[in-house]
Amino acid sequence: MSDDKFVGIVLVSHSAEVAASVGALAKGLAGGAEAVLVAPAGGTEDGGLGTSAELISAAAASVDRGVGVALIADLGSAVLTVKALLAEEGELPDGARLVDAPFLEGAVAAVVTAATGADLDTVEAAAVEAYGYRKV
Repeated sequence: MSDDKFVGIVLVSHSAEVAASVGALAKGLAGGAEAVLVAPAGGTEDGGLGTSAELISAAAASVDRGVGVALIADLGSAVLTVKALLAEEGELPDGARLVDAPFLEGAVAAVVTAATGADLDTVEAAAVEAYGYRKV
């Protein structure tokens, strides 16, 4: 599979630092996953805590290669902001999808799976499956 055919991943958090760190961890645990584009969309434009529709839209556009974009959000208003963007025509790339998955574990599963060249449905299924990861 050519490098331009991997599902993109957007990590939507209330914190820019959290989104960037989770992205770095996920890519690192996936062996670098250089071909998978992962974009953090955390915080507000002025660097504060919160969510930004503009940052989310820009992140999604930056990872879109025409085969789907998985958006994984951390909490309430991040989820609501992604849902609002999905409801508006042209705000997110065609094939963008909010993935109902735990933020950290879902991000790792999504990046690892995307790195195999899997399609968006398979990337989403792997991320959602992370809800079942048991620690004891």
